[in-house]
Amino acid sequence: MEKRIQTAFLLIVLVQGLHSTEEYVGRLWEVFPPARYLTSLVSSDLETGFLVINVAIFVAGIFCWFFLIRHKYPISYGLIWCWIIIEMINGIGHPVWSLSIKRYTPGLITALLLLFLSIYLVRLILFTRSIGRGTASD
Repeated sequence: MEKRIQTAFLLIVLVQGLHSTEEYVGRLWEVFPPARYLTSLVSSDLETGFLVINVAIFVAGIFCWFFLIRHKYPISYGLIWCWIIIEMINGIGHPVWSLSIKRYTPGLITALLLLFLSIYLVRLILFTRSIGRGTASD
């Protein structure tokens, strides 16, 4: 696994941390019913539930990067693809939600950055694999 892929994954995890912070400051759990529901599964105090879920996501991302992706475990590409899919949904969902209600929604700014980083990571993975097969060597 190329070092640029590992670095891009770490960058997505770090930006996800910023994204969670932007959502926390905007009190996402108060304005987005799915977030309210998920946080209520963790705690009756929705703010605490939100913090627990988002800290767990961030810690899981750092764990994946530090212990699995950096050491090139076979599961690494699968984990990266899972993160890519989640962040693409996140990166598309926030702008669609904001456009539908015609105003800023918590997480919008960093969601766009997550979308960009996810697309970049897909391109890195596909380009690296195509070079490995000799199809992009011209």
